[in-house]
Amino acid sequence: MFWQKSMETMDREALRALQLKRLQWTVKRCYENVPFYRKRLDEAGIAPADIRSLEDLKYIPMTDKCDVRDQYPYGLFACPMKDIVRIQGSSGTTGKPTIVGYTRNDLNTWTDLVARLLTAVGVTSEDVAQVAFGYGLFTGAHGLHQALDRIGCAVIPVSSGNTQRQIMLMQDLGATVLIATPSYALYLAENMEKMGLKMGEDIKLRIGCFGGEATSDMMRDELHRRMGILATDNYGMSELIGPGVAGECVYQQGMHIQEDCFIAEIVDPNTLEPLPVGEVGELVVTPLFKEAMPILRYRTHDITRLDDTPCACGRTFVRMDKLHGRSDDMLVIRGVNVFPGQVETVIAKFPEIGPNYEIDVTRDGMLDKMEIRLELTDASLLEKYALLENLERRLSAQMHAILGLDAKIRLVEPFTLKRFEGKARRVNDMRNIYKK
Repeated sequence: MFWQKSMETMDREALRALQLKRLQWTVKRCYENVPFYRKRLDEAGIAPADIRSLEDLKYIPMTDKCDVRDQYPYGLFACPMKDIVRIQGSSGTTGKPTIVGYTRNDLNTWTDLVARLLTAVGVTSEDVAQVAFGYGLFTGAHGLHQALDRIGCAVIPVSSGNTQRQIMLMQDLGATVLIATPSYALYLAENMEKMGLKMGEDIKLRIGCFGGEATSDMMRDELHRRMGILATDNYGMSELIGPGVAGECVYQQGMHIQEDCFIAEIVDPNTLEPLPVGEVGELVVTPLFKEAMPILRYRTHDITRLDDTPCACGRTFVRMDKLHGRSDDMLVIRGVNVFPGQVETVIAKFPEIGPNYEIDVTRDGMLDKMEIRLELTDASLLEKYALLENLERRLSAQMHAILGLDAKIRLVEPFTLKRFEGKARRVNDMRNIYKK
């Protein structure tokens, strides 16, 4: 299914020509309207006229989240406030939020981009969609809500939290599409099971459109088993537009990056040098259409790879893998780089272990220590010492093989670890607390 088929199936040569035209427009807009970018480009010796091919993109300086924060609130805006119709941003829980703005054209483009992704996984005007993202500055709920409106869905804007009410409305109003983080969707599924609700009878969900955090293969399988839904990923961030940068189709072979509106690069996170398609590195994205807040070569800090092989759905856009981790969330433990997602790779191999986990990192003197707490799927295993000991030994061996270091494994009862209504927080790095 397509929302804008002519764009989504564009010939690659025509697509590159369109990208170049839009890149030149974006660089010119930044240079002429944003003092921050004029200074950055002048320092790099780059003028808008120097961008003659897509290969010239690599000469443009990158933008990082700290740059957005430093220009708070409106320093990156490229148009007067009379043209701004929406202001959104991050939650600002660690300080002032990163602010982003939209013109009317920005909102229209954003809405169509998200409508493409929803349509690609089968959402239609006959669906009833329940939005369990929090409404507010956060772009996720608004971006998906306005796209669902455009498709013609009936939208239940229930927002996040109040799980019992979520389930009641889902059941009574016949929701068929769930918009949420995957970890919260799993929490909903657990509560539905406790309430004795039957999927397909009491609950009519058929599609889950998940964002805000990565959905591991294990979480996807668990959501399908418990809810019977097509669990799909989409990707975006406020600085780029919000949700709508990339998303899966029904074949789920990676998330299609909407290349008519974004240029995606993979770079070495240490050297920032571009890497060829197929290599794993940090994703850098340049939006090509934004009037209010154009941004150049934004460092997402997300680790992934690109795949340009043809997709069975017919879309010609390159695809990105599920996120391998984040360069800024990487833990360095005893000199070894550890990504939380590596833990999910291990536990996916063990049916005795559920999808929830927590990592505690502490320091004893000069030595870093890591403990991984995992939930059993069957509490009776705690009474079977020999089986439990064998399971811990196999988990420890697999963790060492994947992580490259020893980690203490602690197995706990089902439903013991904390559940999250928003983005899950898996890591507790307490090395500064325990520093001696």
